[in-house]
Amino acid sequence: MSYLDWTVMFGTLLVIAAYGIYKTYGPKDMDKYLRGGNDLSWWTIGLSIMATQASAITFLSTPGQAYADGMRFIQFYFGLPVAMIIICVVFLPIYYRLKVYTAYEFLESRFDLKTRTLTACLFLVQRGLAAGITIYAPAIILSTLLEWNLTLTNFFIGLMVIIYTVSGGTKAVSITQKQQMTVMMGGMILAGIIVIQMIPVEFTEALHLAGKMEKLNIVNFEFDLSDRYNFWSGLTGALFLFLSYFGTDQSQVQRYLSGRSLTQSRMGLMMNGFLKVPMQFIILFIGVMVFVFYQFFQPPVIFNTIQLDKLKESEYVTDFQDLENEYGQIFKEKSESIQQLLGAISTENESETRQYQADIAEHTARQEEVRDKVKELIVSNDPMAETNDTDYVFMRFVMDYLPKGIVGLLFAVIFSAAMSSTASELNALSSTMTIDIYKRSIRKSESSRHYMLSSKWFTALWGLFAVLFATYATLFENLIQAVNLLGSLFYGTILGIFLVGFFMKWVGGRAVFVAAILTEMLILTLHYFNGQTLAGIAIDIGYLWYNAIGCILVMLIAAILQLFMPGKKASKK
Repeated sequence: MSYLDWTVMFGTLLVIAAYGIYKTYGPKDMDKYLRGGNDLSWWTIGLSIMATQASAITFLSTPGQAYADGMRFIQFYFGLPVAMIIICVVFLPIYYRLKVYTAYEFLESRFDLKTRTLTACLFLVQRGLAAGITIYAPAIILSTLLEWNLTLTNFFIGLMVIIYTVSGGTKAVSITQKQQMTVMMGGMILAGIIVIQMIPVEFTEALHLAGKMEKLNIVNFEFDLSDRYNFWSGLTGALFLFLSYFGTDQSQVQRYLSGRSLTQSRMGLMMNGFLKVPMQFIILFIGVMVFVFYQFFQPPVIFNTIQLDKLKESEYVTDFQDLENEYGQIFKEKSESIQQLLGAISTENESETRQYQADIAEHTARQEEVRDKVKELIVSNDPMAETNDTDYVFMRFVMDYLPKGIVGLLFAVIFSAAMSSTASELNALSSTMTIDIYKRSIRKSESSRHYMLSSKWFTALWGLFAVLFATYATLFENLIQAVNLLGSLFYGTILGIFLVGFFMKWVGGRAVFVAAILTEMLILTLHYFNGQTLAGIAIDIGYLWYNAIGCILVMLIAAILQLFMPGKKASKK
């Protein structure tokens, strides 16, 4: 990168962090530190909620996923507005009435201490690992692109977040997220405008080309349990995921519990419900436009060019050069078919359009065969090398084609996203550790200042854990899928516990506690055997369904167990 890019990137990050520390330094008690003094407006809450979810994974993986798989990932968010309405009606009034610091306090008033502690621990495990992924996701990509040391990149991101999160607590997280969200969406929209202008055909022709190459496949109504993303999984499996994430995950609950009133918090949640889908659509669409761009300008055979550089210095260099030449020849032939396809579209010749579509599909398949052979060479040269490169697509395009200054801004977008989501997670982990574990079961009668200082220490410790986890993590198939999969393994069980508490007043603590443990064991077993055969039954289920299955299992098993657990009646709170 140029000196201008470095200046833009570091200047943006330092200004945001310094502003957060300046505006929120020195809360003196636990209430202000953990709930921000309950003075945040609805639009601050809404932006904070969106920024918490919009991690660096969103801006790294989503364009790459659209490049490889089209727009169908947008279906994942179809259940979000419905989830926001349910949370506003059911969850929020209860949290505000009980004046809780964490969502899990409700579970003790409704059930018992062991159920509260179990649910808090499930959250701590899931979110603690997720915090590591949200640091690792940008670090592994950025360290490669910038040729930084991965461990130092992890510590740079983690240290920046820890400093202002420890300093100002919840309010520092929410205030900095406003600036971070502005940088993130402003930078992405600017990148989208530039890539559209760089495509050497009219915008309508670019859309036609994307559609004919099956990249605008937004909605699929076919019901298929093994399909990760379709209309039905979005409205069911993803709905359960969003109910659990926004309704019971402390990293989100803490954002809207800091609102001035119940109304302000509801408005913030609804803002997220209405704006999140368009925001995700924009990011996916940018990925599709990058795909169209690379139909006219030859892309690298592998987007992780660091691996290619290693290959060029290895004994496999001749084989790689032959494959690269073959890839270039296929690209030229494909380019001719694309020009002919655009001509057929303009003349509305359906038969020629279908013919050239088939030609392009054949060339694309040949390109993928060459890519697979290159990946085999990469693994032969380095058995530990990562060959999945979809997460590198967008930032590789940024570095190769965008003007100076914009490159630095886009890197600032990725770092800002990593900082915003990680700050929320560390803040939530600290709150849960302090309120649900430390204050409730270890040190029960200390001063407010003591718990405020304890929260700061827990923030720092969880930050260190996240950095260490990030340092020793490995790449998944796709980073955005990795974080959603991790959540799906736990969120269904957690949501089931809360829904039993809200709606099944006759079920007590012992029944739901045992049901939660059994369900989590079943979900983990299901995931372990997913794609295999268990007891003669082939299992092939998209991970989003784990949320619905886990939630329903907790409610069903708890109801059955309660029939055989006479004794103390369930609380009616």
